[in-house]
Amino acid sequence: MKPTSIDDCKLIKIDQIGDRRGHISVVENNREIPFEIKRVFYLYDIPGGESRGAHAHKECHQVIVAVSGGFQVKMKDGKQEKIISLNRPNQALHVPPGIWASEINFTSGAICLVLASHEYDEQDYLRNYNDFLNFKNA
Repeated sequence: MKPTSIDDCKLIKIDQIGDRRGHISVVENNREIPFEIKRVFYLYDIPGGESRGAHAHKECHQVIVAVSGGFQVKMKDGKQEKIISLNRPNQALHVPPGIWASEINFTSGAICLVLASHEYDEQDYLRNYNDFLNFKNA
């Protein structure tokens, strides 16, 4: 796997179609999303100000969307740190493997949608930051 850095985390604009009746946004494998989606999950009922995540993946790519409300994604690559705010359902953040990510500062009622390139595999997770740094330096 190619080493990843904060610079590999990219915002993705998701087209929206709409009129006075509302909007629709569509995502498709290998179009808006730069991989084939194997798993979809969402986080909700998170108390305002709380955080989630705080881990990295060895192989799994993720695209994160604030489909309602907002939150920030704090990312680290072992050398740099960056925080991105997500608060529009037509904007997503691609987090490639090898990036430590935490979703922080949820607004009350926020919903976080995650599109993943891999099915759930506990062996793919790096949940301890020192293990993450060792993985990055291997």
